[in-house]
Formats: sequence, C-alpha cells, structure tokens
Amino acid sequence: MFINCHSYFSLRYGIHSEEAVLKIAKHCGAHTVALTDINNTSGCLNFIRLAPKYDIKPLIGVDFRNGVQPLYVAIAKNNIGFFHINQFLTAHTNHSKPFPNQAPDLEEVVFIYPYEQVLLMDKQSFRPNEYIGICVRDLKKLRFSKLTAWSKHFVASNPLTFTSKQDFNVHRLLRAVANNQLLSKLPKTEEAHPEDLFLTTESMQSAYTSYPEIIYQTEQLLDNCEIFFDFSPNRKHQNKKNYSGSAEQDVLMIKQLAEQALPYRYDHINDTIKTRLKKELDVIIKMDYVPFFLINWDIIKYAKSKGYFHVGRGSGANSIVAYLLGITDVDPIELDLYFERFMNLYRSTPPDFDIDFSWRDREDVTQYIFDRWGKEGQASLLGTYNTFKHSASVRELGKVFGLPKLEIDKLSDGQYVFKNLDQLSQLVIVYAKRLQGMPNYISVHSAGIIVSEKHMHYFTATDMPPKGFPTTQFDMVIAEDVGLYKYDILAQRGLGKIKDSLTIIKHNQPKAHLQDIHQVKPLLHDPKINHQISRAQCIGCFYVESPAMRMLLKKLEVDTYLGLVAASSIIRPGVAKSGMMREYILRHKNPERRKQAHPVMWDLMEDTYGVMVYQEDVIKVAHHFAGLTLGEADVLRRGMSGKYRSREEFQKIKEKFATNCKEKGYSDQLTSEIWRQIESFAGYAFAKGHSASYAIESYQSLYLKTYFPLEYMVAVLNNGGGFYRVETYVHEARMHGAIIHPPCINQSYYDTTIQGKNIYLGFQHLHGLETLVANRIVQDRKLNGPFRSFDDFIDRVAIGIEQLDLLVRIDAFRFTGKDRRSLLWQAYYKLNHIAKDHFQSKLFQIEHRTFSLPSFNITQLETAFDQIELIGFPLCNPFLLLAQQPKNKNLASDLSKHINQTFELFGYLVTVKSTTTVNQDRMQFGTFLDQAGHWIDTVHFPPVVRKYSFRGKGIYRLVGKVTEEFGFISLEVQFCERMDYVEDPRFSVKEVY
Repeated sequence: MFINCHSYFSLRYGIHSEEAVLKIAKHCGAHTVALTDINNTSGCLNFIRLAPKYDIKPLIGVDFRNGVQPLYVAIAKNNIGFFHINQFLTAHTNHSKPFPNQAPDLEEVVFIYPYEQVLLMDKQSFRPNEYIGICVRDLKKLRFSKLTAWSKHFVASNPLTFTSKQDFNVHRLLRAVANNQLLSKLPKTEEAHPEDLFLTTESMQSAYTSYPEIIYQTEQLLDNCEIFFDFSPNRKHQNKKNYSGSAEQDVLMIKQLAEQALPYRYDHINDTIKTRLKKELDVIIKMDYVPFFLINWDIIKYAKSKGYFHVGRGSGANSIVAYLLGITDVDPIELDLYFERFMNLYRSTPPDFDIDFSWRDREDVTQYIFDRWGKEGQASLLGTYNTFKHSASVRELGKVFGLPKLEIDKLSDGQYVFKNLDQLSQLVIVYAKRLQGMPNYISVHSAGIIVSEKHMHYFTATDMPPKGFPTTQFDMVIAEDVGLYKYDILAQRGLGKIKDSLTIIKHNQPKAHLQDIHQVKPLLHDPKINHQISRAQCIGCFYVESPAMRMLLKKLEVDTYLGLVAASSIIRPGVAKSGMMREYILRHKNPERRKQAHPVMWDLMEDTYGVMVYQEDVIKVAHHFAGLTLGEADVLRRGMSGKYRSREEFQKIKEKFATNCKEKGYSDQLTSEIWRQIESFAGYAFAKGHSASYAIESYQSLYLKTYFPLEYMVAVLNNGGGFYRVETYVHEARMHGAIIHPPCINQSYYDTTIQGKNIYLGFQHLHGLETLVANRIVQDRKLNGPFRSFDDFIDRVAIGIEQLDLLVRIDAFRFTGKDRRSLLWQAYYKLNHIAKDHFQSKLFQIEHRTFSLPSFNITQLETAFDQIELIGFPLCNPFLLLAQQPKNKNLASDLSKHINQTFELFGYLVTVKSTTTVNQDRMQFGTFLDQAGHWIDTVHFPPVVRKYSFRGKGIYRLVGKVTEEFGFISLEVQFCERMDYVEDPRFSVKEVY
C-alpha cells in the first residue's frame, strides 16, 4: 500500500532521501514500495539499487502534477512502462506544457487518480489500467459516493511524505522557498496535507477494515508490477555496444589503428612497447571497452578535421592504446605510467578520459556527438544535483521568516553565538541544518556526456536546459552504478591560446619557422624552454603561472619534463597538506635524505624518492606495501577522493589495510604514517598521466612564449587571460619589448592585434563599449577603408554619444592629431541631439561646420586616470601616479643581499591569496611588481593581517624580514601601507589648461 511515496527529489516538496524512504518503509513493515516523485525521476534508479538491502520490492513511477495540483500517479508495470512514463514526462516538461487532466494511454503503465480529482473531473469511464486512489481520509466519504460503481478500480493510495510534525514544518519552509513567499503568507493550497504521513502496514490494514476489497486490489496491482535494472558487481555496461556494426569489427579496427600509429609515435618499436600494447588490448577487449575507445577516437578525429586542438588527460593518459589512437599525447612507456590506475580486471569502474578543447570549439564538438549518436535519443548530457549549502539555506530561510538583510548576512557568514540569537534566528539555523545536502534543483554536469545503446528514456526522463541538449535527471554516480560511463568533454582557454598563437605568428612573422606543436618530444628537451621553467618565467603559460607554481618551480629548480610532471601533482592541495610536498623538495635537494624512505616505498616510487605524489601511488602502496588486491586498492583510491558508494565497504578496506600491515610486521607508527599520507592527499593528487598531459600543454605554451613571446601574449589576452588580470599580461608583453597602444579606430579590432612589436588593445577591453558598436566599426573599415577624419567616422558609423564619448576619452581618434577635449566638444555638439537608437548612416555626404577652439593641454596624468576608468589600468608606469615618489629605489633583485635582514621596498599589488592556519587564523600571500617590473613575493602572518590589511589595488610600502627557503626568496611582511595616488586631475579644482 506504499503506492505514492515522495523523496526529496520531489524538489522543494519532499524531505527524505530515497534511502530514508526505504528505511521508513521497512520500519513500517512494508514489503513493496513505489517511489513516485512529483514530475521527477532522479531518485528512481538509486531507489531500485538500494531496495534489496532493506528486503523491499521496489516499484517506480511519477506523481504527475500541474504545480501542486495532483492529477494522477503513474507506476511502471515493467521497464517498458518506465520508458513510456519518461517519454511522457519529458515531452511536457521540456516544452513547459501542462499535463492533461486525462492520463494518456501508455503501454505497461498503471495510472491512479486521486479520489478528489476524479470527482473534480467528473470522470465517467476507466480503462483497465486506470484506478481510483482512496486515501484514509477519503474513506468516510466513500459510503455515499457515486464512484462506488467503479469499486473494482479502488486502490489504497496515500501520499506518503512525512513522518512527523517537524517534517511537515520543513516541507512548509521548502514550499515557501519555492514560491518566494513569507511563511506566514504561504497559501494552504501550496502545501501538502498534514496527514500525508507514512503509516505502518497494521495501521493501513486497520483503516481499510470495512473495505477489504481495496486492500486486495491494491496488493494485486503491486504484485503485477516489477522493475529491474542490473546493479550487480559483474553487470554489463549500458554504453553503446559497438562502434562499427559488430564487436568483431570493433576489435579488428582498434588493433589496426594501434598498429598503424606505432611508427608515428615511436622511432624504435621494441618488445616493451609491443608487450604493453598487447596487455592493454587484451584487458580492453575482455572488459568490453573497445567501443568506448573507438568513440573517443572518433570524437578526436572529428576535432582534428576541424583544426581543433585538444588535450586528453585523466587516468586515461596512462594508456598506450589511447596514445596510439591520438586521444592523448602522453607516452606511457617514456613515463612508466601505471596501466592498472587506468584499468584492470578487478576495477569495477570504467576508464576515465577527460578531453579538453578550446572554449571556442567545445560546443561544436558536443553538437557533433549529439548529431552522430543522439538522433535516436541515445545521447544526453549528465545531470548533477545542486544541493542546499549552509549559506544558501540560511539566506532562503531568512527571507521566508522575514528577517532583515543585515541579520541574514550575519547568520550566513557564521558571525553569531547561537544562544544569543532571538527565536526566529535560532529557527533559521536549526532548519538550515535540516535542508543542507537536500537537492535544490537539477543542474548540468560540467563535462559528462552519455552515449547509450538504449534510448536514454529507458533510464530516466530528460530535461532541456539552456544548452539545448537533453540532460539526465540523475548524476554521474548513479550513471556508473547502472553501467553508463560518461565521456568528459571539457573546455579550457589554454588550448585557445596555443591555437590562436600559431595563427598570429603566421600573420605577424610569415617567414618564421614553427615546429609541429603536436610533436612534443623535441620541445621536452629544448634547453631554452627548460631554462625558462627553472627560472619560473612562465606567465601566461598553462598551469605553471600562478605564484604558488612559480615558488615551487624555483624551489625544485625544475628543468626537465619529468620534473614538471611531478610538480604538476605536487602543487595540488592534498600533497601539500600531507607534508609530502616539503619532504619531496628535501629529498630532491638532498640525496642523503632519500635514504630515510622505507625500502618498499623506495622500490615502488624511486622516481619520486619514495614519496607518494600521484594517485596511482595509492594503488601501488595499497597493493604492494599493504597487500590489498588491485580491486580493493582502487576502492581505497576512490574512497579517498570521496567517490565511494558505500562507507561500509570503504571502512572494511581501511581495516584490512591495517590488518595486512600488521601481518607484514610493520610497526603501528609506520602503518599510521603511511595511512595518514594516503588519507590526506589521495583525493586531490593527479594521476601521473593526468599530470603528464598538463605538462605537455605547459610545454606547448612555453615553446610559444619562449620563441614568440609577443604573439603569444596577444593570444593570452584574446582568450580571457589566465590566473592574473589583463593588466599583468599587458605588463608581461611590455617586459618582452612590446609597445602597447590603447584601442585605435583605424588599427584595432574587437580582439587585440599585433603589428611588428606594436600591440593594439582590442575594443573588447574598453569597458562599456557595446560589442555591436565595435563590430560595426571594424566592418565599416573593411568595406570602406580607414577613417580619414573624425567627421568621416561620424558620417560612416551609426553610434550614440555615450559610445563615442568612450572612444574619444581612450584616445581612439589620436590619428586625427586633435586633442581629446576638442574632439569631445565636437562630438557633443554634433551628436547630442541624435538618439543612438534612431541614428542611421547617411546616404549623402553632408558638410560639417568647423569651429575655432582654444588649445587644450592634456597631461599624462589625465590620460592615465582615463585609462584606469575605461580599461581598468594605466598604460604608463603606475609608480608615476604616486603623490610622493618612493623614498628608495630598492628592487626585488636586491633581496638576495639581505637574507634574514629587515628590508623596505615598494610594490604594485598584483594578487593576494588568503588562507587559514591550523588555528583558523587568516594569513595571506601577496604578489607585487617592483619599480622595475619584477616580481616580489610576500608572506603576511595573522598578526600582520589583523593590523595591516590590504586596501585594494595600488602601490604599497612593504617592510619586513627577507627569508630564503630552497632558493626561493620572499619578504615576511611586518608593516605595509598603501601609498596615496595624486589627486585625479580630471576633477581637480585647479586649472588644467
């Protein structure tokens, strides 16, 4: 009789997880339970997966409603019925169509109408699969009801949502949040009935004592329904079964592709390569992942045909087959990559490829996947659940309770003592904790795409988000559980920088010799590139430009590919947290310290001095050091990264780890230390192949930065920059000899461009300039040639006075030889009465009146302040803007002469990173530029942070102790203050001309 159960996937309505529903039902004595969430199927598959654990027969369906008005409950008689329910639900929700009052005639689906809804509809006939749901509160109305003529269609159907009054209170809060209303104003029609409670089977039987036929008919209905999805450990995957038409053809194809690529990838094909290839192919074929590889290969083939750059990373980069198929550019033989991290016969989870494309190209690649495999509904984006977090919960509930914004902000930021709060504020905190972790709405996974053998509606209904591609209502964990393995198609700007650089170089230096960027091996051994890495001269380069990475590269003096691969993983927070970053540096610098490594650890990880650096190190240590099987080791790795499905399973592995270590004779201290290292970093470290993929892209960008720095920095600017603001990349270009120009009417395009060493900032950097206007300027110039004068521009380009004002003030008309004040005077005189929406290009040339204007003197300071306002930074040296020039000319290069001494210098703030100490005190790391444009790195400990806080961009006077660690020099700040700029001369009361 548990026919209409709601979980919290009845979004902003239900309050219990699908597992909690099963626990409650089990406690109530239920043997068959139907999960029917409101217009949603998110919980269905996991409900089926978990039901055997509670000895419950699961059924699934949907409670169809328009708003909160119940229409009918659909229950799938079998998998075919679930497919039809999903199709019906999707067709209406994707087009925002209301559901009809009359249920459709769907194959293998049972429909149950609420008693009140039948009366409202005055429904006169019922199909064999249509029933009337009689809940407990309807029984007293039944004796005199005209519906008794249809008593053969009566079933016991109680909406089951709550277990207590507090549950109902949470429900009311969710409904108020959903309706964006004060709780006191929430209409009763927007709430569930307070009696929609889970009842014991005994209570249900007792309530229907006078109507035993209802109980019988209900049991018959439930007995006739059965749903099955395979969640067993040895389940077959549900992805596309083959690529070419048959499994045999697929196997032949993957072998041929791999064999054909061997000469391209390897100059000498030795036994090691052949053995590795055979081993991988055997495992891939045995585990039936051949189509998975071939579809990834097909995606890459399409991308290459369109000239798109890509990076294949993730654990998939550990595979030689992936390397030969062009999915990745990482040679697993050269790096001795651990294939078992990627795939082994004991691993229950699928292979993992993360394929990056340029942010401009990813959408087209996604469209190709859906065009290629999604025409018959077999492809979908992967959904994800956006859950209530503390801040969102507090803010939503604060509004529902009517708290003022100031009070809500205080509660959201945690700035309170609970016992000192008033009653309403305490209620907000109490109920916010109840909401945390509950799904708020369904979103789209950042990268995951599923390609299934069956139609996606066999598994789930699909949503249609703004991206325009169908999206599952379950997440990646459920997808893996049921055997649907995702293809990760991601976007990043680094590839756009590389691709655009090549185009810009060919245009600006047509005779320059360019190496094949995809043949990376020569780049890895280029002494100039490796020298740049060792000096941490990597601004603008993928993954290696941040202050933390600059610090690490200098400390390690990285000058090899393998060194950069290790650094790419060491920089991850888990390795630093475990203390292994410091230990790695110590062993890297001091060969004697390497002897402290445990012999087994050294044998497993000699290339990293016995220190765990990569994800697969967890598998190696668990398997070889602690004696776990490869399958158990992989459960351990996934558990450390928070991806475990079962805490109990993970706990058993943890206990077995300790037991095995004890049997091997390891001390408790050693076992605890190794476990601590695993526990603290495994969730954050990269797989070695993943780090290697990142390092490859870093080398590609470093090659371009080393040999074509100006063109590369232009590409960086046109692809949204990177870790730093635009100003930093403009500065970096200038340090490499570029001459930087503000936007120019006759030279600039929407993107930044380069002519020789002259870089013209693009119109995109001019704050407030509309894209339409920028494109209009460029288009007219292409059609009619350069603008000859200010009047010529006004005649040819449809532009309003506000937009023209921006262009004049940034000095975009400097080719005219006229000062900006004169041009502004002309602009306002000529355009002030022309609304920009009604401006039209003139058919005939008109004569412009000329005026004699006084000579205006515009200072460099005025120009700088205009630039700060319009593009965000001055193009001159910012130190020129100081009200008082620095008292000294100390530079970053002087720091090495004053180790452990107090030193003073002035720096232009670039970026600040805030963090917390173990005592939860706030500390900061600063990055500045000195008066010569070179880097200053600072450390601000908690007492200094409390006393001398940063006050935004600008130039700071820095006083502190110079420290050096592993060759990296920084300033431990003891005092800092922001220096005043001169008064803005544009608003000065002094005469400026």
